Amino acid sequence: MKVLAEREVNGCTFKAVQGDITEESTEAIVNPANSLLKHGGGVAGAIVRKGGAVIQKESDALVERNGPVPVGSAVYTSAGNLKAKYVIHTVGPVWGEGNEEEKLRRAVRSALRVADSLGVSSVALPAISTGIFGYPKREGVKVIVSEAVNYFKDTPNSSVKELHFTALDSETAELFKEALENL
Repeated sequence: MKVLAEREVNGCTFKAVQGDITEESTEAIVNPANSLLKHGGGVAGAIVRKGGAVIQKESDALVERNGPVPVGSAVYTSAGNLKAKYVIHTVGPVWGEGNEEEKLRRAVRSALRVADSLGVSSVALPAISTGIFGYPKREGVKVIVSEAVNYFKDTPNSSVKELHFTALDSETAELFKEALENL
C-alpha cells in the first residue's frame, strides 16, 4: 500500500492509496457491487476470492431476503478472511443508463452512511463504477471525492475518521491523488 496524497477534510483524513483494496487494514472496505450482489469480476471478484465464500453466501442471503440492491444503495456483509471487519457493497451506475452522476453520488453517500451505522473509524473506497461499469475514470473519481467531501460537511459527527481512496492501477490512484491535491 502506497499513500500518494493525504488531506484533512472536516475531521476525516482522506488518503489516495495505490494498492490492493483486499489488503487494506481499514475496518471496512467498499465493494463496487451489482444489484444482485453476484461478485464475479473486477474488485468484487477479487474481494470474494481473497475473503472467502462466506461473503458471497451472506450477499446471496441479503438479496434473497430483501430483493436486489437498488442503484445508489449500500448493504454490508462480514469480510471473511480479509483484514477488514466488514465489506460494504454499494451499487453504482452503469455508464449510459442515465443520471449517472446523481446515482454515483448516492452510492458513495450510502456506503459512508452504512460505515457510520457500523460505527467504523476507517474505510477504503475504490473508484466505484469506473471499471466494468464503464464510468469515465477522471469524471468518476472527481464525483466520488467531491461527494465524500460533501458527506463529511453534512455529517460532522461521523464515526469515520480515515477514508482511503484505494486503487490498484496507477492511473486511477494518480487521479485520486490529483483530486485530493485540488481540494
